[in-house]
Amino acid sequence: MLDDQDYIKRFDSQNALNVMLEQWRQLEYSFYLPHQDFKPKNIVFAGMGGSALSAQLSLTWPGYNLPFEIVRDYKLPKYVDEGTLLIVSSYSGNTEETISILQDAVSLGCVIVSISSGGRMHEFSREQGFLHLELPSGMQPRHAVLYSLKALVTVMEAFGLVSETEAKKQLHQTSMFLKESLALWAPSVPTEQNLAKQLANKMMGKTPIVYASNILFPAAYKWKINFNENSKNTSWCGQYSEFNHNEFLGWSSHPIEKPFAVVDLISSFDHPQIKKCFEISDRLLSGKRPKAMQIHAEGKDLLEQLLWTVALGDMTSVYLALLNGVNPTPVDLIEKLKLELQR
Repeated sequence: MLDDQDYIKRFDSQNALNVMLEQWRQLEYSFYLPHQDFKPKNIVFAGMGGSALSAQLSLTWPGYNLPFEIVRDYKLPKYVDEGTLLIVSSYSGNTEETISILQDAVSLGCVIVSISSGGRMHEFSREQGFLHLELPSGMQPRHAVLYSLKALVTVMEAFGLVSETEAKKQLHQTSMFLKESLALWAPSVPTEQNLAKQLANKMMGKTPIVYASNILFPAAYKWKINFNENSKNTSWCGQYSEFNHNEFLGWSSHPIEKPFAVVDLISSFDHPQIKKCFEISDRLLSGKRPKAMQIHAEGKDLLEQLLWTVALGDMTSVYLALLNGVNPTPVDLIEKLKLELQR
């Protein structure tokens, strides 16, 4: 089915596949924020869903020498004060949890930067005189993650927390690498040569469960979100070696015929002990859970491996949506929930 272009067009009426194929361009987008003299003692990032993914990715690359916490809630941690750099991100600019945090932060004396494509957040930031970066509009938040990552890196550059020259160079190199990689998973590439299509076929009718080390866990979480929102599929993710302290044992009582599809995302930068955890766990769980599909991240450095893995998950989830007979773009039930919460 995935090699039938008419079938693809029937369900992908909003062109999610093309959005995924072109996402490398998001890393080339130019944001501007002037240099800031403020030197934070800690960083707090507030965001929900796809809007928080850029922060998760940034913990792997570029990483920070300061305490960095991601908040997915209505309230900020009690330690937030005038030494905190608070970054609030909502793609739509209307996420109620993030707006609640933004409003509460006014009295705390922290330095605030907001990131959105518009909405109430943009309006409030303009009224209060907060620094603001505006994202291109008209997309689903999960499809604009690399825009958000580029915006976040721009914030860090402005505050002197990462090297502007080095970051731009690495992001450009990675965008070119992603362009080449994504082309290998395009709809025109037949299934026998297309890893994303192959993975989607193996996951059809099953619950994908994605594991990774701390290095690739942001990518594993993105896979999970994509399966939920693009594929309309139940899914979860876990992290090694925490997996071996609890979830590992949970598999021991699950008959192998249970409808799960297990994926291990593996990086050459993983700690040697983590690599052993993957190998030993797979061996000890043989016959107790489905054989894990091992995905070895490609790329010459950490950022390339991280975003290569993210992009593969993006494409796989859209193909799985098509196999499920659903449009990968809309999230109607989430929108209905938001409306109910506003009543």
